[in-house]
Amino acid sequence: PSKNKGNSFERQIAQFLTELYGETFIRAPGSGAYVGGTNNQRKQFLHEGQIRSFKGDIAPGQSFPKLNAECKSYKDFPFHQLYQGSVKILDLWIQQCLDASDEGDFNIIFMKFNRKGTYVAVEAQPNHTDLLFTRHFNYGSGLNGHWYIMDLELFFELNSDTIKRLCQ
Repeated sequence: PSKNKGNSFERQIAQFLTELYGETFIRAPGSGAYVGGTNNQRKQFLHEGQIRSFKGDIAPGQSFPKLNAECKSYKDFPFHQLYQGSVKILDLWIQQCLDASDEGDFNIIFMKFNRKGTYVAVEAQPNHTDLLFTRHFNYGSGLNGHWYIMDLELFFELNSDTIKRLCQ
């Protein structure tokens, strides 16, 4: 059931991005980072399009070659730990996202929690100064840099054009 829940959420995010940008986003074949982490050596044998299709959980549309997206759908999330400075599960998800990442990628984690909402975590990068954040949380992961956490719909409402530009 948890695998089906995750697959369903990945399809929801792919559909959301498809409708938003008018080009096809799909759940990555087999999902997960086929070329991330310990599988990074596989990049040597794949062409750019294949690498892009197997990176992260979402295979992006044609004009989003720098999108690196992970999707997480969980029953609950320890929001209180954000204020304590360390959320182990979030650090794990960030590491998974970064394992598949290449230099210059726009790294984003889509997160859905039962009866709590859908959020994004976005890596803070020097070239992301045009992104707008409001009602967000700045999470400083000691292991993986700074990330912004914000409501998914509000984030894309404020930043959809900027995200497309950053992913090209």
